Amino acid sequence: MLLRRRFKQQITLQDRLAAWSKAVRAQAADLAPGPERDALLKKARQAETGSHLNEWLRSPGLRPPQ
Repeated sequence: MLLRRRFKQQITLQDRLAAWSKAVRAQAADLAPGPERDALLKKARQAETGSHLNEWLRSPGLRPPQ
């Protein structure tokens, strides 16, 4: 049986998404307007949305259904 390699993340998901989004936005700023730039900006927005969802899910106000 093969064992899965476990990897403990050192940086939180929210921080990793924010850093990746910032890097993608910087990369998109260097491109001329067009489909490639739009795709990069879309990925950056998706990462930011994921970060917000993660923040919302981890909030103390969220309660499980009863």
